[in-house]
Order: sequence, then C-alpha cells, then structure tokens
Amino acid sequence: MELHLAIGGDQLLAMLAALANPQRLRIMAALTAKGRNYVSQLAREVGISRPLLHIHLQKLQEAGLVASKLELSSDGKALNYFEVVDFNVPLSPSTIVKAVRSLAVAPTKSD
Repeated sequence: MELHLAIGGDQLLAMLAALANPQRLRIMAALTAKGRNYVSQLAREVGISRPLLHIHLQKLQEAGLVASKLELSSDGKALNYFEVVDFNVPLSPSTIVKAVRSLAVAPTKSD
C-alpha cells in the first residue's frame, strides 16, 4: 500500500504524534524490515505485551501509517495482520505553513 498526498494539518499532526514514540518507531521498523505480521508474533519481535502493542498499533492505524487485515489460519485461528502503509510526506518549513492553514482546531492559550 502506498500513500502519496498533499497532507492536511490534522493528518500531519496525527502522523507526527504517532511517530513521536520510540516503541511505535520500533514497530514501524519491524513491519518495514520483515513485512506484514500478526499481533502475537510482532509483540514477541519488538519485546512488548500484546495489549500494549494493540494500543500502539491503534495509534499508528488512526494516523494512517499501518493497515490491518483479519485472516484465518489453516487451523481456524483468527490472526490480525498489520502492515506499513508506504508513505512519502516531505517535512519542510513550507509543508508546515501549508498544514497549519488547514488545521481544524484553533490554537488555545495552552498551545
């Protein structure tokens, strides 16, 4: 899968927030290096529990960085496979300026 698009501010924020975590970077690296994988095997490979992996994968999926597909194994077990969605988002000052123009949420005093 590949994602090439003019990205909006909210999508850019979601992607950057999802990638701003070392565990999620490890998950992305593992999926990129070895290809799609199911949750139990991926949890073993990155060295975290399945519940914690699910939380990280949900954040990555919400940001559009990974996709999942539920499949049945030959012995009838349901396996949830995840793979990286190939993306190319240039990050530059001009990209940020364009992204800010499309932010849905107005800045608050705490920002």
